Amino acid sequence: MGNPFGFMEYERKEPLCVPVDERIGNYNEFHTMLSEKEQKHQGERCMNCGVPFCQSGKMIGGMISGCPLNNLIPEWNYLVSIGAWKQAYERLKLTNNFPEFTSRVCPALCEKACTCGANGDAVTVRANEYSIIEQAYREGFADPQIPKVRTGKKIAVIGSGPAGLAAADQLNKRGHSVTVYERSDRAGGLLMYGIPNMKLEKSIVSRKTDIMKAEGVVFVTNTDIGKDIQPEELLSRFDRVILACGASRPRDIDIKGRDGKGIYFAVDFLRSTTKALLDSSLAEGSYISAKDKNVIVIGGGDTGNDCVGTCVRHGAKSILQLEMMPKLPEKRTESNPWPEYPKISKTDYGQEEAAAVYGADPRVYQTTVKEFLTGENGEVSGAVLVRLQAEKDSKTGRLKMTEIENSSYTVPAELVLIAAGFLGSESYLTQAFGVETDSRSNILTDKYSHKTSRDRVYAAGDVHIGQSLVVRAIREGRDCAMEVDLDLMGYTNL
Repeated sequence: MGNPFGFMEYERKEPLCVPVDERIGNYNEFHTMLSEKEQKHQGERCMNCGVPFCQSGKMIGGMISGCPLNNLIPEWNYLVSIGAWKQAYERLKLTNNFPEFTSRVCPALCEKACTCGANGDAVTVRANEYSIIEQAYREGFADPQIPKVRTGKKIAVIGSGPAGLAAADQLNKRGHSVTVYERSDRAGGLLMYGIPNMKLEKSIVSRKTDIMKAEGVVFVTNTDIGKDIQPEELLSRFDRVILACGASRPRDIDIKGRDGKGIYFAVDFLRSTTKALLDSSLAEGSYISAKDKNVIVIGGGDTGNDCVGTCVRHGAKSILQLEMMPKLPEKRTESNPWPEYPKISKTDYGQEEAAAVYGADPRVYQTTVKEFLTGENGEVSGAVLVRLQAEKDSKTGRLKMTEIENSSYTVPAELVLIAAGFLGSESYLTQAFGVETDSRSNILTDKYSHKTSRDRVYAAGDVHIGQSLVVRAIREGRDCAMEVDLDLMGYTNL
């Protein structure tokens, strides 16, 4: 703790955002980082608490509080405050393989549990993390580190999202030979095609996978395991196989008119924009376009927000974002005390941009779609919406949403994007491997284990725990790698 009074002397200062009217003209990241001097002051605000909730990663009140990776946050906050960037990078990398990703897309569970935030403004942990990793790239600290000894063991990782990459990175550093299979044309999984460029520029993903290639990890793209290559072939060539293929099966909506043209899953819409951006700089006709269309986004989560921000950049005529649940309160309630994750309303970048462009927040709460309307050519032309009211289920005590009589109304829509979450793993893959799944189609393992019901096959990430955060996927990949290493070598130092 370099300055015991730092949290009183300095106010929280966050990275500046490029103004809305400027940033919506491109797909670039739009945060402008603080000066090195100011970032050091932000590091000084860390209290180095006796009990650092920020790095706990514990379940409190049914939600994760603090960092699931158990990042050594007070340590590297102090090192930032004194400008010891190399040491800060080394402490950060002990627990986090990919701070270049988490410092951009993580919702900062650490900051929500920061002791400073109990009665004031939390430390800018995520911005400090960003400064550490970008300084590491500038100074060469993050250059490839090739393992000096190889064990002769071979591992196949199916999926190159954050869980697969973390498992591959850990096992490669241990000296095992790792091959990562990806069904898309580029490595990165969710990081490449599930998160828009303005949140995570794809050059950042490629920068890291290129380093992993230089360190010895082999990437095989355009290869769909279970279709292009069967499990038996993999198991004959590799000592162990890790399934880290995500929970990529989107939740659908079964209502009249669903088969209308112009209704897409959000993940397909986002992927089409990113791929066209990378392949052809968004050449006309190469992606699903929202230009000059009335758009409905179904779902109020992060993916729905990403759709809103993307549609703004496309030049949509209007955007309406539907949320079934009531709007959350602006501040913590007494039933949601610190250090629980705060169940409060937030306005993300997409909603902020839509409000600036169209004059109002695009979100409509306690509303859902009852029917899609289509024209003679089968194209979607509108939707019948209905308002909902919250009621407690008399048996379970849980909140349920019920339709309000005579509350339906019609809105125009030429493009509908379904961002209602994901149901779990792709069934063709789990069936090909013959692994057991639970009621939610996640791959089933014993508690605290990643071993599947099939010998020598492991599971990690969303395919194992269901749809979750990038930071949890990294933790899953790290834990799985440790278990595989122990199984192969009889001991582990991961």
